[in-house]
Amino acid sequence: MTTYTPAVDGRIIALAHYAARALLEGVLTRHDVTFHQNVVLRAVMLAGESTGRDELVADVTGSLKAGPSLVRDVIGELTAARLLEEDPAQPSQLRLTDAGRRLYESTAAETAEISARLYAGVPAADLAVAGRVLTLVTQRADAELAAM
Repeated sequence: MTTYTPAVDGRIIALAHYAARALLEGVLTRHDVTFHQNVVLRAVMLAGESTGRDELVADVTGSLKAGPSLVRDVIGELTAARLLEEDPAQPSQLRLTDAGRRLYESTAAETAEISARLYAGVPAADLAVAGRVLTLVTQRADAELAAM
């Protein structure tokens, strides 16, 4: 029996995205955190656990393709929940609280386990090709959005 393998296109990418996102949402729901909140927490963590407010808004706006007001609202939610706070030494900087760091580390560990299962057995060369293709598609889509 021959298995048909479709060429990558928007539908294939979307199906993979939404399937993986549904798994992520399951993890996040158990921790009472939204997808957007998780994206903000991750951005702060990747910035070295502290970042400028404007830089954070720009980074997350670019990642989510969402408006700055949405990102500012999410930052407000995380601050109100005491997961994110202003750095007392530099009020323009935001940093994770201990609770925010623990939450991010917990959800990241759970999703890493899921990712390991999803990517298990996929040859490294195939992952590298997929990474290059998806990076190129993202760059082109970003350029199209910038031209709008």
